[in-house]
Amino acid sequence: MPSVTLTTRFCTNVRICARVGVCLLAFQAIAAQAQNVSYALDASHTRVHWEVSHFGTSTSRGRFDDITGSLQLNAGSGLGEVSIGLATASVNTGVAPLDRVLRGGYLASGEHPQAYFVASGWRWKAGEPLEVRGELTLRGVSLPLVLRAPRLHCQPHRLLQREVCGADLQGELQRSDFGVSDGLPFIGNTVRLLIQVEAIRQEPR
Repeated sequence: MPSVTLTTRFCTNVRICARVGVCLLAFQAIAAQAQNVSYALDASHTRVHWEVSHFGTSTSRGRFDDITGSLQLNAGSGLGEVSIGLATASVNTGVAPLDRVLRGGYLASGEHPQAYFVASGWRWKAGEPLEVRGELTLRGVSLPLVLRAPRLHCQPHRLLQREVCGADLQGELQRSDFGVSDGLPFIGNTVRLLIQVEAIRQEPR
């Protein structure tokens, strides 16, 4: 190892050599921790669901079926970035006529086919994630959005033989802030987001 070579060639004092060796090993450990690890979203285990009040009597629910994204995570520092993109035309309530209405006046899928959430502002407490702060772009409008993170966990996957990270993210937005005002006030303004994310570690090329 480089540390052994340096201490053997240049050190004559045993105590100094030991300290140099320890410092170099610590530096190597810090450098390893400083590296971000890349993960690709597993579309088969990633979901974006939404909920909104329907005439104040019940809750309408739906999801987006076409989702892409990535995750960058630094286990040493707790820093990272999550990026989620979805095709607005893939909105799915299970009711085809309603889906067509949502793609039109609500989501304007023809003009704005994609929506994005990009975040890097993770906040942690006692080693556990609390929330992630980022920006949501919908219908061409970009605004800050905070998502709570009640769960974030990484572990080796028995079948894939690679590390997999999963997270649950939750938050609310006011749809009128993004120009989605159709149906107000009968259809609620507050939209709750429930996001399930799983991502597979990508090895450096």
